[in-house]
Amino acid sequence: MIPLYKLEKLPRTQKLRKIAKILMMAEKRLASQKMTTDIFSSTEFVFFSDAAKLLAEDPFFSSEVKKKFTEAKDTFQSYIVNPISDSTTLKRALNSIKHILLTETGKDQADWDFTDSEGMLDPQKRKIFKGMHVYMEDIRSPFNVGAMFRTAESFGVEKIILSPFCADPHHRRAERTAMGCTNIVTWERKELFAPNKSEEVPSPQIFALETGGIPISEFKFPKHGILIAGSEELGVSPQALAAADASLGRVSIPCYGTKASLNVSVAFGITVQAWAAYLQINNS
Repeated sequence: MIPLYKLEKLPRTQKLRKIAKILMMAEKRLASQKMTTDIFSSTEFVFFSDAAKLLAEDPFFSSEVKKKFTEAKDTFQSYIVNPISDSTTLKRALNSIKHILLTETGKDQADWDFTDSEGMLDPQKRKIFKGMHVYMEDIRSPFNVGAMFRTAESFGVEKIILSPFCADPHHRRAERTAMGCTNIVTWERKELFAPNKSEEVPSPQIFALETGGIPISEFKFPKHGILIAGSEELGVSPQALAAADASLGRVSIPCYGTKASLNVSVAFGITVQAWAAYLQINNS
């Protein structure tokens, strides 16, 4: 860790970036040790406190920001005296300063940079709704694919089926957004609704997330079925819609704004949560 007197002599932007980096590393250590504070020595808490004090004296920060730095300094000093096991306050202090510094130096964090327990997911702890399957049809954006995997994992989806032209779940952007969920949710790549496809779809209970359907609050979700979520640009294909219309039909999310549409991963999240809640109530 760089001595404070050397830190003070650095050019302002370099100094802020250095402090931000140190705090980011501290956050990761905190998360990796399951949120216990005894991984930091009293010397480190003193450094955090002195760095926060140094930032509070920076004339280029607003009074509101300086107040945040002072609050963080007080938090760090309290841990020097009493390193209690509950580290919620400590984590917030580290996180708050880090984000202020990253914004000040023009480097905002994306969602996948947030400190989390990714890489430590245990598939055995998942609650799965057997027969709850999803078909992602031509979802082109790796970000959307990753977000949908993360949502599917959260709400008990048993299996995801990707169309041949879906973005790769192992694309680095998909994996970052999924935060480890691409490794624990079962998935395969397979075409279900190709034109003139003679092979039967593996489940008769099919429904599509699409406009012009039954409002989500009135839809009766199946115990075993396949939810189709279609392309960001074109929606669900005619072949897939025909299969859904011949089965359970379409589920729609009423919108009240002028845009009257949602990002596919957001709409998917709303629908899968409603499906899981329906199964939870009707299977209990």
